[in-house]
Amino acid sequence: MAAPFRVATYNIHKGVQGVGPARRLEIHNIGHAVEQLDADIVCLQEVRKLHRREEQYFTRWPELPQHEFLAPQGYEAVYQTNAYTRHGEHGNALLSRWPVVSLAHEDISDHRFEQRGLLHVKLQAHRRLLHVIVVHLGLIAGSRLRQVDQLARYIASEVPRREPVVVAGDFNDWGGKLRPRMNAAGLRDHVADRLWTYPSRLPLTQLDYVYARGLKPVSVSIPRGRIWWRMSDHLPLLAEFTL
Repeated sequence: MAAPFRVATYNIHKGVQGVGPARRLEIHNIGHAVEQLDADIVCLQEVRKLHRREEQYFTRWPELPQHEFLAPQGYEAVYQTNAYTRHGEHGNALLSRWPVVSLAHEDISDHRFEQRGLLHVKLQAHRRLLHVIVVHLGLIAGSRLRQVDQLARYIASEVPRREPVVVAGDFNDWGGKLRPRMNAAGLRDHVADRLWTYPSRLPLTQLDYVYARGLKPVSVSIPRGRIWWRMSDHLPLLAEFTL
């Protein structure tokens, strides 16, 4: 029998919205939102492991790293740092209802001004192995092309062809220009009108994608409303598949 499951990808903007003295802590609301998504796999970008300045500024800053704080009860949480800054570090994370078999990381930084990486997690899903790769690609178009090529080489090397794989995250891909390259690597997403995730208050484009190989797509959706655009500058994207 086909086994349905749901994948969510969400750029949480480090759990803080706004700038300067007007900025507000949203990580607690994001925790409730992640539970409401009810996804079997949650792929997160811009997740803070620590930030010493924000810890001092916000009295309710969580004691746990953000990926552990956001994990609903019963989920496993894994994280890998992409960027080191003056006050802390941040990167990609994955929350899973299913057991984590292994994890790996590869640096995909294209230049020294943007630290980027991919997080590769192997899961035991319905008695099958499922590979999930979380990405956050660069802001420069040429960088994104090279990063997708590196991603394709990584999958060819590290993911057996008969094992299903999901690639999800913030691709910074205005207008779906990376789709042909992803398709050439055997990865496909739900192509639908108005899957706009950015900016969250008034979405004008899609930057967040869920690609897959070896899975049957079922549906795709985006939660909307004031509560969502207050928490991050991105909206989450939800994709359903059968395994």
